[in-house]
Amino acid sequence: MDEVLLRSLIPSVLTVLVRRGADFAAAEDAVQDALVEALRVWPADPPQDPKGWLVTVAWRKFLDATRADAARRRREDRVEEEPAPGPVPAVDDTLQLYFLCAHPSLTPASAVALTLRAVGGLTTRQIAQAYLVPEATMAQRISRAKRTVSDAMGHPAGGKRGDRGRPGGPGDPGRSGDVSTVLRVLYLVFNEGYSGDVDLAAEAIRLTRQLAARVDHPEVAGLLALMLLHHARRAARTRPDGSLVPLAEQDRGRWDAAMIAEGTGILQAALARDRLGEFQAQAAVAALHADAPTAEETDWVQIVEWYDELARLTDSPVVRLNRAVAVGEADGPRAGLAALAALDASLPRHTAVAAYLHERDGDLATAARLYAEAAHKAPDLAERDHLTRQAARLNARRGR
Repeated sequence: MDEVLLRSLIPSVLTVLVRRGADFAAAEDAVQDALVEALRVWPADPPQDPKGWLVTVAWRKFLDATRADAARRRREDRVEEEPAPGPVPAVDDTLQLYFLCAHPSLTPASAVALTLRAVGGLTTRQIAQAYLVPEATMAQRISRAKRTVSDAMGHPAGGKRGDRGRPGGPGDPGRSGDVSTVLRVLYLVFNEGYSGDVDLAAEAIRLTRQLAARVDHPEVAGLLALMLLHHARRAARTRPDGSLVPLAEQDRGRWDAAMIAEGTGILQAALARDRLGEFQAQAAVAALHADAPTAEETDWVQIVEWYDELARLTDSPVVRLNRAVAVGEADGPRAGLAALAALDASLPRHTAVAAYLHERDGDLATAARLYAEAAHKAPDLAERDHLTRQAARLNARRGR
């Protein structure tokens, strides 16, 4: 049984059902039922046309569920006649599904969960484990997301399919997310990293590769490049005991050179199109870090310039915080502290950045105090442990 093949077919099979008239929630349930049937039947009797088999079985499951639901009798005029079995046209509908899962009616958390389920083919249990929430909680979140998308598409419970003629995004015009929303969802998936038996960073790269193959957009390429350049450093980010290794201290020999080369090549092709966006600018910063043979050889002046571009594109306080670090490296810690002083002290990581810059400036007492303060604010145990170690290290130096 080729489970990778099964997962790869889910988006196109699901979208075929939606295109035939099934609402999103019912179609997704029918596809999952068809997958269970495939796991039972395929090992002994593998089909010659896996996608066609799944479409046929999923459509039958949908019809059975529809006919059994008295509240949805009004649909039967439309779905009564089952299409004849046979080869399914080679139409790639995955792109439409990306945009439906990034529907503007969904919260970011719901959009991420629905994308992982409908496009990624992950089970509810896997998604729940990755997000460290109970399976029942994740099931409710996904169910609400499916209902939201169905209603927005003109498929309220028992209702009729709405007009598909509005101008807007692909597939279901005017009702799906745009490219920037899809990219934001995929970026959120990537930033979750790894938890349980699902590597969400790798999954996000896989899904972004799919999107890049279907959408000729420099920001899609920019996001893929950014993911690859960050993921290339993954092996060097932690020690065997799980503690964090700052970028400047990482063993660059453990970085994935092939992945860096791929990400850099994708980025250069995107930048050559002269349609700069925030993901391309972020990837450019990551590429400059990846290009430096040592931390001391990092081109911080160029990095500051890219952060200036990012600030212009996004006006993000987090970008300005990262820029303050870069300024501290390029022009000295006091210049970095001056840039930091203009920012809201309640920003995440503001205190940790201040501690680092004060240490660079030689004020060990202030730096130790700020590291300890930052540790109390840290969002996870690994970062809290790292900042506590930094404070202890400086206090030990001062004691000597």
